[in-house]
Amino acid sequence: MPQVTANGVSLEYECHGDPAHPPLLLIMGLGAQLTLWPGEFIAALVAHGYHVIRYDNRDIGLSTKFSEHAAPNLRWVGLLRLIGLRARLPYRLSDMAADAVALLDALGIAKAHVVGASMGGMIAQLVASGWQERVLSLTSIMSTTGNSRLPPVKPEVLATLMDRPANDTLEQVILLRLRSLKAISSPAYPADQGRLRDLIAREYARSYHPSGAARQLAAIVDDGDRRKRLRAITAPTLVIHGEADPLIPVEGGHDTAASIAGAGLHTIAGMGHDLPVELTQEIADAIAGVARDRGQATSVPQT
Repeated sequence: MPQVTANGVSLEYECHGDPAHPPLLLIMGLGAQLTLWPGEFIAALVAHGYHVIRYDNRDIGLSTKFSEHAAPNLRWVGLLRLIGLRARLPYRLSDMAADAVALLDALGIAKAHVVGASMGGMIAQLVASGWQERVLSLTSIMSTTGNSRLPPVKPEVLATLMDRPANDTLEQVILLRLRSLKAISSPAYPADQGRLRDLIAREYARSYHPSGAARQLAAIVDDGDRRKRLRAITAPTLVIHGEADPLIPVEGGHDTAASIAGAGLHTIAGMGHDLPVELTQEIADAIAGVARDRGQATSVPQT
């Protein structure tokens, strides 16, 4: 897959569909490689008439790593944010948003539909609020605003996600990842365990870099409450959220939609903090619907 130098880092990316079609940029979440976007989901978006671009965020996958920096103290980062100060970090969430825009620059794309999941939704929000002229539409999936008054992650889920493998062997990593994915997955749409094992093994072989997630998480904590910044968003916006999300409860989706003028809200019963294959078409159709506000074609003529 190709790489570009953008915003001072190397970003690994890949493209799907006809480059002549409207571009759609996918931004993945915390510690997640671009491969976590399901192939079926990519295919559904391509069928809707998009040129789909997905990429590895900085510090994950095959993009630039920041291994020379130790994992930040999250408690200290949070305490400083509470009193209006900022910790010294290797990068911030705003840098990751600038990466997304710089990737579009490198690819010669003036404007794109922007879709982000979880942390990727937070990054997409910053792109849409800080670079309004570059965003045709915004879709924020299973994300939130940083509002500290919203319900927090369930303690038992957090404990599972903070767990570490006994060692860094493939089998130990698979066992831990299966436990963590089960803790946040959609109760109404249980994932096939064989498929998950294969995905984890492929990601492990592609790039195993757990320390990147700690630095990305510090960037999330440091970013704080985005609600005032979200008022600057002018692009047609859709918020998608699972009603059974144990990691970012659905109230985060409601708060996001309420903070963006004219935003639509699409909640899905039984969906957790993942992208079940069974919901591929529903989510892709909802994303395509946002584009209609800008008069963009949302389907490929059948021949």
